[in-house]
Amino acid sequence: MTDTDTSAPAQSAASSSPANTAWADALTRLEADQSKVHAGGGAKAQARQHDKNRLTARERIARLTDDNTPFDELMTFAGWEMYTDVGGCPSGGVVTGIGTVAGRPWMVIANDATVKAGAFFPITAKKVIRAQTIALENHLPLIYLVDSAGVYLPMQDEIFPDQDDFGRVFYLNARMSARGIPQIAAIMGNCVAGGAYLPVMCDTLIMTEGSGLYLAGPALVRAAIGQVVDSEELGGADMHAAIAGTVDYKEPDDDAALRRVRALADLYAQGDVAPWARRRAEVREASGRDLSEIVGFESGKTYDVRDLITSITDGGEFHEFKPEYGETIVCGFSRVGGYPVAFVANQRTVIKKKLKSGGEPGLRTRIEVGGVIYGDSADKAARFILDANQAGVPLVFLSDVTGFMVGRDSEQEGIIRRGAKLVNAVSNSVVPKITIITGGSFGAGNYAMNGKAFGPRFIFAWPSAKYAVMSGNAAAKTLMDIQLAALKRAGHEPDDEELKRLYDEVKSKYDTELDPRYAAARLWVDEIIPPNDTRDRLIRALDACAGNPHQDELRVGVFQV
Repeated sequence: MTDTDTSAPAQSAASSSPANTAWADALTRLEADQSKVHAGGGAKAQARQHDKNRLTARERIARLTDDNTPFDELMTFAGWEMYTDVGGCPSGGVVTGIGTVAGRPWMVIANDATVKAGAFFPITAKKVIRAQTIALENHLPLIYLVDSAGVYLPMQDEIFPDQDDFGRVFYLNARMSARGIPQIAAIMGNCVAGGAYLPVMCDTLIMTEGSGLYLAGPALVRAAIGQVVDSEELGGADMHAAIAGTVDYKEPDDDAALRRVRALADLYAQGDVAPWARRRAEVREASGRDLSEIVGFESGKTYDVRDLITSITDGGEFHEFKPEYGETIVCGFSRVGGYPVAFVANQRTVIKKKLKSGGEPGLRTRIEVGGVIYGDSADKAARFILDANQAGVPLVFLSDVTGFMVGRDSEQEGIIRRGAKLVNAVSNSVVPKITIITGGSFGAGNYAMNGKAFGPRFIFAWPSAKYAVMSGNAAAKTLMDIQLAALKRAGHEPDDEELKRLYDEVKSKYDTELDPRYAAARLWVDEIIPPNDTRDRLIRALDACAGNPHQDELRVGVFQV
């Protein structure tokens, strides 16, 4: 075990050539922003943690996981640039991700006590719930490293009562236990109030000396019932180990507790794997091509998405489905890391589409814009998704989508009906779905390409991702027109200088919201990854998905034709 940093820096594979300057800058910024987040509450807060003879959250994870294995951190940017009025909440005050423990992938949830003593902000609860949900869906065993002061009381109304708030943590805790998904908890600091239930509901509970486990701390007990009691007598490790019987294993410090967790994790039985994972073949190497040379950082660059697909698949293998039909979406089967996968990807080339006879005289082709979903591409993708479900093969969506085609011709061709069919197929798909957003993810195109609302097992974004209801220029113009109409109704006619200022304000706000960090801060994506990490992260995501051997029956309900 090692106490080095748990997460690898962003791999800036882009060269220094002018064509890759934007990518190089973006990857450098990503690495710098990740480092900023990894600092948690800062050097002074880390020093206070060390003064208590305790490790920081990331130090604990590094010593917990197997040597020379990656820790795939998830939701690193949770809370990014949020709660600034109270000093912020780096990474949501909790570190989550999948690491190898005793040769097996485990979900790890570790409170960061350097951030407001590990208190739960609204985003903290949502991040823990998302990590638990990933563990539940994939039957991933889970380790909690607990060091939290409980709910951040000034925001209790945003944390406590709703379906996806703090209480959901314990609900999922119990549901996983009922399904036989292993859960181990180690209390390595504070564990108070409602948060005290979580570790006690796990299979096994470890506690370090000097930690505290109680529903109410000494001060609250004195205020509530007038009883004067010290922390150790009220809820220390000795009391819980010898008197209350709450703790299964008492350990002197963090290192001993982590060794105990590893030893116990090594004893758990290994369950069955998913049927599709039993068809795993020998892994063949990918091309190793720099993906940032295929996909431009700015969305204006055209590229053939087949080049992206064959660069991450085993040996460049790709069995394309209906390659000459519905060409703005590319579908096909392949293998990644030996696993069978089914790709649904937005094509970004300009396409000359052949038209059926009977149209306008002399017109035999039309130009279709890459990244746009047309009626025939929606039909093809919907059919292919059903094929993937029939074959029991996981779906991988490569999303770089502007939206569905609009206009008279498209409406008359039934774009709404055909788009609804695709959304239905995505919604009711029962095989694991993984989404990677490489560029735009706009409007209903986000839905068709398995956005967060459609239950992806994992959803990753490149630094080039843009995430909104429409593109920045289009949105800025639309919002500007609305504001201008409102000003005119109020009797104010803005001059050119004011118009420019209003436009710049609207555009700046929208550009901020387009940034993938904005999406990641709110957990709309699970992680921002460098392009050249895509294949490795995809393989390890499939490793995680393979842990769930169950697949529901496919039902699509009312399916448009």
